[in-house]
Amino acid sequence: MFSYDELTPPERLVWDAFPEGRPVDLRPGAPGGDGIAGGGGWGGERTVRASVIVALLLDANTGRAGAVPCLRLAGARISGPVLLSGAQIAHALILEDCWFDEGLDLSGASTHSLAIRGSRMPGLEAGMIRVEGRLDLRHSRLEAGAASALHRRVTALSLINARVSGVVNLGGAEISAPGEWAVSAGGLVAEGGLYCLDGFTARGEIRLMGAQLPGGLHMRGAVLGDAGRRGVVLALDNATASTLDFSGGFTAEGTVRLRGARVSDDLTFEDAVLNGPPGGGGPSLVAQRMQAVDFDFTLARPPSAPVDLRGAQVSYLRDSERSWPDVVLLDGFAYGAVAEDAAGDHEKAVQQRVAWVRRSPGYRPQPYEELAGWYRKGGHDGDARRVLLAKQRHRRSTFSPLARAGGYLLDATVGYGYRPWLAGVWLLALTLLGSVVFGAHSPTPAKRGEGTPFQPLVYTLDLLIPIGGLGQRSAWYWQDGGLQGLAYALIACGWLLTTAVIAGVSRALQKN
Repeated sequence: MFSYDELTPPERLVWDAFPEGRPVDLRPGAPGGDGIAGGGGWGGERTVRASVIVALLLDANTGRAGAVPCLRLAGARISGPVLLSGAQIAHALILEDCWFDEGLDLSGASTHSLAIRGSRMPGLEAGMIRVEGRLDLRHSRLEAGAASALHRRVTALSLINARVSGVVNLGGAEISAPGEWAVSAGGLVAEGGLYCLDGFTARGEIRLMGAQLPGGLHMRGAVLGDAGRRGVVLALDNATASTLDFSGGFTAEGTVRLRGARVSDDLTFEDAVLNGPPGGGGPSLVAQRMQAVDFDFTLARPPSAPVDLRGAQVSYLRDSERSWPDVVLLDGFAYGAVAEDAAGDHEKAVQQRVAWVRRSPGYRPQPYEELAGWYRKGGHDGDARRVLLAKQRHRRSTFSPLARAGGYLLDATVGYGYRPWLAGVWLLALTLLGSVVFGAHSPTPAKRGEGTPFQPLVYTLDLLIPIGGLGQRSAWYWQDGGLQGLAYALIACGWLLTTAVIAGVSRALQKN
């Protein structure tokens, strides 16, 4: 317990103001005198010991009737560590433009609204904290790794398994832990949402695995980087949120990981920049098994590293030509609908969509089937067949040389069954060829004076049709070796076309 006589003048101001919740402002107001960057040099006239703050928050100076105690302090240098681990704090703490010589330990504490705005802290340990209200760290600067009486930190802001009934507001904050954990908040429950707006920046990894954010995660315009060897700047594995907003110039110099995340409404990367880890050490986005309703992936420019959407499920996909890198992992990615540019070139859009699926490394049938199914549901059966044809061509690259040759034959003749009209084109071309060539020459009858007169068109058709007969092929033959060779070639082409049609249609029906 403190004796009033032991308090310094600025501490007496805080002590006297606390019972009535009056603010204390130690900023001199002189130009340049209020800058937090120079807080380490503030003298005794602006210094308040952390132990005084702790004592007040733990009821050292009881409240007065008709007033609500609250600690409101601005422009102070706070010396010593603020040790409130496990404390039951019944009063609000509102600090502004303060400089902390050492870190804050609020782990396991219970408190009302907590606001530390525009301040500089070596670190804030608030794991397991319970806040009945908001947690406001707007425009504050938190740095990990500074020596303190607590321990040498590797996390600038710890909110592991914390529970906040209101919002967690980090708007404009700068959180720095290069190569380490800038924010460690696995299991965080922020019922009002987590807001990282107004120029929020983080150096190091932000870990929100298993976080529950009914009010969403809002990182519009945020800049994340310096993840170190792990390369992950944001980890939201198995988190649940109403919305994830990474729009408006959001920039990630590392991997954004949404593995298993569940978003009940919008997931947007509109005008975002996903650069991936420096040096290409990992993907730009990992969203395996992610679930969302509206997935807006209209980036400002293509990601510099692969995008992994394997097993993800979205109801509505929005993308653009700038959305996709050279490698996209799409196996198992399911979507109910895809936004299309009504004023755009539909044929070009289909080509681009097929090229998008083709960017998945190796042969995977599911992305083609998913795209074809979407076109089919929209009534674009022709586009669905184009996608499935592209699938067969991709699959052909995995075959042995002999099987690949057969695939080329099916492709050229009937388009793997998705272009059966090609067989008609071939038949027409061969019929014209035979009719013209055979019509310019006279064949030899098999039996003189018997059979029907020679008709070049009917004779050619008789050669091309492998089943049955029209009576011409057996009635005439050629003494000229070249013409007889053409006849044999037409017979072989007839069998090949028939076989190709049967195999192609069977393959299409089986949806290989």
